[in-house]
Amino acid sequence: MLVLLDRDGVINQDRAEGILSLDKFIFLPRAIEAAVMLAKNDFQIAICTNQSAVGRGKLSQSVLDAIHDYMCSEIEKAGGRIDRIYVATEAPEAATERRKPGAGMLLEALSDFKAKVAQTFFVGDMLRDMQAAHKAGCPFILVRSGKGEETLAKGLPSGLEPAAICEDLLDAVQYIIKSAGA
Repeated sequence: MLVLLDRDGVINQDRAEGILSLDKFIFLPRAIEAAVMLAKNDFQIAICTNQSAVGRGKLSQSVLDAIHDYMCSEIEKAGGRIDRIYVATEAPEAATERRKPGAGMLLEALSDFKAKVAQTFFVGDMLRDMQAAHKAGCPFILVRSGKGEETLAKGLPSGLEPAAICEDLLDAVQYIIKSAGA
């Protein structure tokens, strides 16, 4: 089974200006442990992340690739893995359906992994993550890390209720494993 993850605020600390260099990428507590747990329970893992800093000229594709290489390497050192990373690099004003709240990246991942939509959780911390999951038909888990508390404080729109609200990625992974009966 496939699990889809947002990146900033779910795996790593989010920053108002974005993660514009490798030294600004800091794993959230328990995030690596969560990725290892997914891998050990035979889940496939894909990240679906908006990175508009590339489209806005604030981050080069090569630096973004280095950040992702580091993230995957650290997770692999701990015994986990990330199977694929989907990135929407366009600026918000040039958004395509790939950019969340569009469902493009999620639908691409579902197709690539031949995953069953109803069994593929998407874990995120923002309204646009929830909207993308809803459009794709994936059950959504809202984490309180990152912008999750802020998202909850603003109120969740009717019809977009998450399958679960969890403290962080590790709590979400435990919920997913329990839900899957793994």
